Amino acid sequence: MKPFKRILVATDFSEASAPALKEAVEMAQDAGAVLMIAHAYQTPNTAQADAVAPGVYEEWDRNLRAAVETKLQPMVENAKSAGVNARPLVLSGAPYEAITDAAKDQRADLVIMGTHGRKGVSRFFLGSVASRVISTAECPVMTIRSS
Repeated sequence: MKPFKRILVATDFSEASAPALKEAVEMAQDAGAVLMIAHAYQTPNTAQADAVAPGVYEEWDRNLRAAVETKLQPMVENAKSAGVNARPLVLSGAPYEAITDAAKDQRADLVIMGTHGRKGVSRFFLGSVASRVISTAECPVMTIRSS
């Protein structure tokens, strides 16, 4: 198997994402890979956009993006301090679609993401971003279950 050179790790900033980020940093270190640390945020929907004054929607979106950038920066800095060529990747839209599209656009060799480990009714109603990424991504997807 060829080594991974471009790894995309997706985070939702929850505790379930921490083990996946740790694994991604270690794999990127070992392989000398580029590490893209990504988060997909949901943009305000069009019904919400129609309900606010012109310009407010754009400001709302900018504020959401800025908050994501702020949260990603320490993760990127920690990876860089471990000797990894890391960069943030801010995505918008439905998380599984945004992650899958970014993996393709960024030519990722591997996607790594955490799972919450939900089962039964909870998983049915909440869905699983990880399972959707697994079924739609063009590259391998590694899931790391939270403890």
